[in-house]
Amino acid sequence: MNFLAHAHLSQDNSDVIFGNFIADSIKGKAYLKFKNDIIIGIILHRAIDTFTDRHEIVKNSKATIRNHFGKYSGIVVDIYYDHFLARNWKYYHNEELTTYSTKVYLILANRFLLLPARIKMILPFLIGQNWLSGYANLADLKRVFNGMDRRTGYVSGMDNAVKILEENYDSLYMDFKEFYCELELYSKQRLIELNNELRY
Repeated sequence: MNFLAHAHLSQDNSDVIFGNFIADSIKGKAYLKFKNDIIIGIILHRAIDTFTDRHEIVKNSKATIRNHFGKYSGIVVDIYYDHFLARNWKYYHNEELTTYSTKVYLILANRFLLLPARIKMILPFLIGQNWLSGYANLADLKRVFNGMDRRTGYVSGMDNAVKILEENYDSLYMDFKEFYCELELYSKQRLIELNNELRY
């Protein structure tokens, strides 16, 4: 899953959202320097990634597009799923997506000094280009994929990712709907477990 899903699965706890967002830049047990809710966010992020990578529905989505993207299929599916979440946001959250996105940007900006160096570099682009809300429309999605293709030296094929999404839209969306329902339940339960483990 990508940025929007990880934030959404953090259950509106600002520090958990922050921890979830920075998790990929925190290696090993370096998370122990943070306070409990941020630690919970980091561990939750790792649990979500493991659950996602092992899930048969996600494997099916990757198989659908593997001929086009090879080893980058997992990255592409992550972003496709964020697109489906953003496009259908009203079914998953009671706030407008633009309102929610602004809230997440403020959570990150207000903790800027705590951000890992790599996140500090991308945050202005994340906010300036409104990535979280932008996932909902195909034009912004194409810009995101083109940027990622450029960063891979134009070998990923991600410049064609929107075209492939349109060709397989219905089947990939059905994968997302079924999987995300399970992921929400798993994340809620894991969050309860982490709160119990780290608070008592």
